[in-house]
Amino acid sequence: MSDADELRAQITDRWERAAEGWGAQRAMFQAAAEPVSQWLVERVDPQPGLKMLELAAGPADTGLRAAELLHPMGTMVITDVAEQMLEVARARAAELGITNVEFAVMDAEWIDLPTADVDGVLCRWGYMLVADPGAALRETRRVLKPGGTVALAAWTGPEDNPWSSVPNQELVRMGAVEPPDPAAPGQFFWRDAAVIAEALEEAGFVLAEIDQVDFTFRYPSLDDWWDAQLELSPGLREGVTKITPAQRDDLRDAVDARLAEHVAEDGTVALPARTHVAAASA
Repeated sequence: MSDADELRAQITDRWERAAEGWGAQRAMFQAAAEPVSQWLVERVDPQPGLKMLELAAGPADTGLRAAELLHPMGTMVITDVAEQMLEVARARAAELGITNVEFAVMDAEWIDLPTADVDGVLCRWGYMLVADPGAALRETRRVLKPGGTVALAAWTGPEDNPWSSVPNQELVRMGAVEPPDPAAPGQFFWRDAAVIAEALEEAGFVLAEIDQVDFTFRYPSLDDWWDAQLELSPGLREGVTKITPAQRDDLRDAVDARLAEHVAEDGTVALPARTHVAAASA
């Protein structure tokens, strides 16, 4: 296997293992991230009868919101590289009674659809995680009809997102994990809005809009937040298993101290989050 192929295999395995946790935490996560889904769906402007695509869909909350607006006669194609993630999405579609959806295991770098086949593409926090984001954007443009819109989200920097960055920073400080490679795909790979704009333009898109959305993750306690992070992040789980029980206690003490400013007197937690959002036309 080439290094890129090995990376793709690792990415797929990571999300297969994360799917159960994302299913368990879906409602909590989406309650916070709803403003992002709303922004993206508004930009692709789903109308009855159109056909749209969601890449790296995960539980598919964003794509299913669009699917409701495509009904009747319209179709939403929901894809993810991990079959187990699609199982979570299928269950959510069944729960909502949404039937105008198709599900397919698909890598965003190789979209198994004809050229100029869809009217809009959604990708919430996906492009920055694939092995070759440029290839994924070129494929996105290929399957979009002329004038069609892609709407995407990509996290800003770790300083804006303590809900996910603080535990990993502390694991690095402890020497339990290696520091992330800033040139490798990851949560904060597209932290710079200029990088997003350049990637879209290099893929042949005309950038229409780029902005940031602020929102808040809320938990009954820091323990609830910690349990959620362990379910959502295979990397965090793996890092925690590499340290001793005493070190785990030290890790939690350090993390709790850094997040103390976000804890109210009653123990509830409100952790800030920020993401870039962008829309561009083919």
